[in-house]
Amino acid sequence: MDYYIVTNYDFVTIFAKKNSSMKKRENSVPDSCGKFILGIKDVQELMSGKWKYRILADLYYIGKMRFMELKRSVSDISPKVLSDEVKDLEMNQLVKRTVCDTKPITVEYELTELGKSFGVIIEAMGQWGVKYRELMFGNQKESV
Repeated sequence: MDYYIVTNYDFVTIFAKKNSSMKKRENSVPDSCGKFILGIKDVQELMSGKWKYRILADLYYIGKMRFMELKRSVSDISPKVLSDEVKDLEMNQLVKRTVCDTKPITVEYELTELGKSFGVIIEAMGQWGVKYRELMFGNQKESV
């Protein structure tokens, strides 16, 4: 029997497909789970796009960087996309942007305290990713 799950974070609706007809069954999600599901949704929206995790990870592991250092570190990202992503992270208080009083003007980026607290997620993702890569590809080495 095939099942289709639809959720709106207050309840989960499960549709069971049987003989081309759909039965609808609702299961209540406990408040504690609903709160975590809503938190996951918030993180998904906050970290949308493919570059934000990488930007935060590089700032987490390397520390404060100038714009071009960050661009080289992340690699394969265009300057415009990097600028847009960093502005979004700054707006959400994960990254601090500092304009240095130098000639020419330089800009440095570093994690805020809130951004540093995201480090546990970055480390967990890294650990899971290493285990996944070993499972799928063996011990093949690949550069970042």
